[in-house]
Amino acid sequence: MHGSKLKLSVWFWAAWLMAMHSNGISALQLMKQLGLGSYKTAWLLTHKLRRAMVAPDRTPLAGLVEVDETEIAFRTKDDPPAGGGGRSRQSKLFLAGAVEVGDGKPGRLRLAVIEDFSATSLHRCLASGIAAGSRTKTDGWSAYPGAPDLIHEPHVIGKMAAHVVLPWIHRVFSNLKTWALGVYHGLRNKHLQAYLDEFVFRFNRRRTRHDAFRALLAIGLALKPITYKMLISPEPTA
Repeated sequence: MHGSKLKLSVWFWAAWLMAMHSNGISALQLMKQLGLGSYKTAWLLTHKLRRAMVAPDRTPLAGLVEVDETEIAFRTKDDPPAGGGGRSRQSKLFLAGAVEVGDGKPGRLRLAVIEDFSATSLHRCLASGIAAGSRTKTDGWSAYPGAPDLIHEPHVIGKMAAHVVLPWIHRVFSNLKTWALGVYHGLRNKHLQAYLDEFVFRFNRRRTRHDAFRALLAIGLALKPITYKMLISPEPTA
């Protein structure tokens, strides 16, 4: 909210709608709901709030964790929205997912954009999101073995459907792709991680939805301010 010309009531309503709406809300919808003067203002609001959906001190996943990777289509500025002219025609983006499993039920979730399905990319992703000593259940993809400090449990699928062996992470992937098309009509490449963070925030609070609004404001208070220019500028590469 630092340096913002918007009223605090607008910020609180935006946070409430972002946190409590059952499926999420797009910048265009938010602009109409709050009577904002421009799409740019609504877009900035939504992206600032998405940054507050990842707690800096969140604990890594632990115990038994289903892990898998998938592809998701993205569209560019010139592509027609899904549903209004067909699905995106261009290439896919890669992402990895991990979900805790306890008593046969899914727990917390993590989703991350990855460069490819190599051991380097996947091991880096696992190290950042899963606690040492955890058991990672995978489909036997050759890139997973050797991940430091993790117990790898491969389940070679062969001709068997992947969702039979890894039911929860595949359900997450299916819901994610449906959500991306239904709410945002396809995701864009540049800010994909921010949308994944929103999906994770909502998923991890599905049983405590009443707490989502408070959590969003609390995390936001702990973050440094960010400007529109910082959001649209490309991240520096190593």
